[in-house]
Amino acid sequence: MIRILLAEEAPLLRGGLVAFFGGVKDLDVVAAIDSGDHLLRMANLRRPDVALIDVALPGLDGFSASRRLREELPDCRTVLMSGRHRTGDLRRAVTARAAGLVLKDTSPGALVDAIRRVADGQRVVDAEVAFSELGSAVSPLTERESEVLELASRGASAAQIAEDLVLTIGTVRNHLSRINRKIGARNRVHAIRIAEEAGWL
Repeated sequence: MIRILLAEEAPLLRGGLVAFFGGVKDLDVVAAIDSGDHLLRMANLRRPDVALIDVALPGLDGFSASRRLREELPDCRTVLMSGRHRTGDLRRAVTARAAGLVLKDTSPGALVDAIRRVADGQRVVDAEVAFSELGSAVSPLTERESEVLELASRGASAAQIAEDLVLTIGTVRNHLSRINRKIGARNRVHAIRIAEEAGWL
């Protein structure tokens, strides 16, 4: 029996998936939640084999949840669900150490197959997502610039970024200016949006 933790905000979809999985003999939904706020606590309590998580989950989003689950419960494998394909989702999923990425309009049979394969140690990626990602742009940012922008995307100030990365505030500001020039951003907020949409964060 494959134990599933389902994290999906929409009540209709969440309830529909619980009912559907209930009719599949080797799947057991051990928890169904509507936000990421209690996901880690529930996962530690229920010990699922697979976590099926909406990427746009409120609270702790799907990518962050996948990363945290991998750190805290390495035996739990994550399948991320996305309502629509966005460039960079596959890279974000890989970075978050998810085992699978599927679109919400996938067929019920394909979703069950994805869960079984992931539980068996395989990786699963929706074909539409995979082909789309093959043509997406590679990040022009250096590793350090990516670190600076990642911290900025979490709301860190230049002083906080400098402290976290052991840099001077001037160096952090120089990195942010270079990032803006490289990707054509007007400011830090615009740079974060561009990077997120491209899958560089």
